[in-house]
Formats: sequence, C-alpha cells, structure tokens
Amino acid sequence: MKVIQSTLKDALILEPKVFGDARGFFMESWNRRTFAQLGMDVDFVQDNHSRSQRGVLRGLHYQTQQIQGKLVRVVAGAVFDVAVDLRQSSPTFRQWTGVELSAENQRMFWVPPGFAHGFLVLTETADFLYKATDFYAPEHERALLWNDPDLAIDWPLADIGTPTLAAKDAAGTPLRLAEVFA
Repeated sequence: MKVIQSTLKDALILEPKVFGDARGFFMESWNRRTFAQLGMDVDFVQDNHSRSQRGVLRGLHYQTQQIQGKLVRVVAGAVFDVAVDLRQSSPTFRQWTGVELSAENQRMFWVPPGFAHGFLVLTETADFLYKATDFYAPEHERALLWNDPDLAIDWPLADIGTPTLAAKDAAGTPLRLAEVFA
C-alpha cells in the first residue's frame, strides 16, 4: 500500500495494491496487520454506504463525543472529499485538505478522529463507503458550515453550480463558533 501524507497532520491518502487482469481486479481495502504497520492500529465498529446524486454535498460532519475516525472510499463514481482538522493541539488546526476519490483511482482517505469530514459528488451518482471507529451518535453530531469564508474550501463547483444540501448542512456552524477538540 502506498501512503501519501496529505497537507493535514495524520490525514493520509492511501493507494492500495490493485491486481488486475482480463477478469477484473482484486484489492485489499482493509487489513488490520497492514494498517497497524502503517501506524494505524484502529478498531472499526461500523461500515456505512451512501449513494448520492451529482452536486450533493454532505458535511462537514463530526461528533463531539464518540469521536469517529473514518476510512473512506468510492466504489462507483467520483467525489471531492474534504477533511478539516479540529484538534487544537495539531499544527494543522483549522486547516482543510481535499482529495478526489473515485472508483477509477481506487484511493482511500484516512480521516482521523478529531476531524470534520464531507464530500461533494462530481459524477452522475457516487457510491461512498466508509468504516468508522465509533458508532454514529446523532445527539453528538455537529456540522461545520460548508462554505465558511474562514475555511475558504475550494469546492469544485464550476460545473455544478449550487450544491444540494441537507437542512443541517445548510445551517452548519461557522468554524470560529464550532466545538473543537483539545
């Protein structure tokens, strides 16, 4: 597995070894031993799968308790995936990074605990899978404002226009008022 350090401390872009031939391909998307050797000795407790239409923007979500790390990937279509570091002790506190994840590039993105996470669908549809290190706790879920000028995320909206948002995402909290981690 090739590991690419993103611009945020501890957030990693992962390129698995893909073995392909005329029949198709095979890849390991998760192997506890391999990930532990990379310094990611994590215990996943929940797998999630979402399908979204072009222009849907989900996020930027995080939980203030039952804090989740997420290993995310796309198995159909493509998304622009974003992580925001909300750890005050981090040298990249309040910074964001984005990466394109697609069925074609087969990249995965490790979003550590203490980060907000979201994505924008770039193709007609996208199937998005992620493994989480803690259970979903809606009572502790928060959303950062996706278009907060203090974050200045460069969402690729030129060909999309205004994204489609859930009400909770449209009413997200600006970064300066958000609950953050130690």
